Amino acid sequence: MSKIELSPGARRDLRARAHSLHPVVAIAGNGLAASVVAELERSLQAHELIKVRVQGAERAQREALLAELCDTLEAAPVQHIGNILVVWRPRKEEAPKPKPAPTPQNPATAKSAGAFAAAARRAAHAQAAAGKKPEEKRKHWFKGAAPASGAKRPRGNR
Repeated sequence: MSKIELSPGARRDLRARAHSLHPVVAIAGNGLAASVVAELERSLQAHELIKVRVQGAERAQREALLAELCDTLEAAPVQHIGNILVVWRPRKEEAPKPKPAPTPQNPATAKSAGAFAAAARRAAHAQAAAGKKPEEKRKHWFKGAAPASGAKRPRGNR
């Protein structure tokens, strides 16, 4: 049947994991068309454990479809209940993509324009804050500060 054989304990664990899953692929009258096989391949690579809904087939046809599906995808059958097939296959290792060689940058333009502007804003704020008197800074930060002139604070909403 398939190349992967599962122990009863592993099959039981996979059935428990598959309980809350929804079918990701539906197989209808055309059977295992190339597009369906490609979608099953992508789903198995992404999730490892998937449910497949089979429409318009008798029990014997579904059993044959499950066997063909597992042979084609090199997967293991986990469960077959009604129109739902559960299939498992461990993820295939993908070849690592080669990283492009880093391009050398001119040290003068290594920073982005946004980083340069942010540094200039920080410097301007620091310079402006250094020129203000402490009372003026306090007055702007919270309402409860006493006025610098010594006048009385307003009370209430009058």
